Amino acid sequence: MRFALVLLTTCVLLGCSTPDQFIASPKIVAQDRTASGFASIEVTEISLPAYAAREEIAATQDGVLVLSDTLWADDPTRSMTLSLARHLSELTGARVASEPWPFEGFAQARVEVRVEDLIVDGPALRLSGQYFVVDLDGLGRDHAHQFDLSTPLADTSAPAVARARAQALLALATEIAKDGL
Repeated sequence: MRFALVLLTTCVLLGCSTPDQFIASPKIVAQDRTASGFASIEVTEISLPAYAAREEIAATQDGVLVLSDTLWADDPTRSMTLSLARHLSELTGARVASEPWPFEGFAQARVEVRVEDLIVDGPALRLSGQYFVVDLDGLGRDHAHQFDLSTPLADTSAPAVARARAQALLALATEIAKDGL
């Protein structure tokens, strides 16, 4: 009897739960072109703060980080790394790939991004941190730059956050291409 009651309760709870909702970042294509001093570029996995690497989409409310019930459709680290590599390829025309380098030989440069903040705060999404461009040919063209980008939000819904994150990554790729490559 007790087993039947537990089974019935479990079935009722499972039947009442809401299905997971996933949101993918929209693909935005870079329209600008920037010459690069490197013919091939490897992009390392983007380093994200723990809250930004979670599968739940996060926002801030009254200065407190709040996780939503909506999940990213892909692992944020993987998704952002692939987007950055795609944007750098579109912007520079160079052969760009995320690590591990899939081509024979070695890339001429490596781009490493360390994100300090990726926060929805009020009417904007803020992306800040530091990026490094390493000259793998040893010609002394290494760079380290800070970045602090803000992308306006239409609202704080998951689709608006996804679009703002995609736009922020394009802005970051544009900055890296112009100032670092």
